[in-house]
Amino acid sequence: MSALRVLLVEDNPDDVDLTQEALADADVETELTVAEDGVEALAKLRPADGRPGEGNPDLILLDLNLPRKNGFQILEEIKADPDLKRIPVVVLTTSDEIRDVATAYDGAANAYVVKPIDLDEFTQAVRRVVEFWAEIAQLPPS
Repeated sequence: MSALRVLLVEDNPDDVDLTQEALADADVETELTVAEDGVEALAKLRPADGRPGEGNPDLILLDLNLPRKNGFQILEEIKADPDLKRIPVVVLTTSDEIRDVATAYDGAANAYVVKPIDLDEFTQAVRRVVEFWAEIAQLPPS
């Protein structure tokens, strides 16, 4: 398999750095793209011509607390778009609120992961999520 293409939608530079570290240590090859907010994420998924990008990700790691468009809004737009809805979306956020978990799954999130506070646990969680989607799960065709 070629590198797993991951879109990280995250506005916290420290979490971006930790995610990059986790992916560098993962047992799978990844190609990471970062979007710092929801508008940028959707622009990467739907370029100016409105058609899905040829390099669309195999997996989206989505924070909920984002500027301009929050994670729920992004999730809703992705899952409503016939060209994007099959891309697995893993919500990776600090919120462990039951309401947020339910809303994410109601919006067709493929998984919900609460970011561990401990740095080692955080990088391990990211690594395990990515390795699962790369090695165990069957990804949809591009």
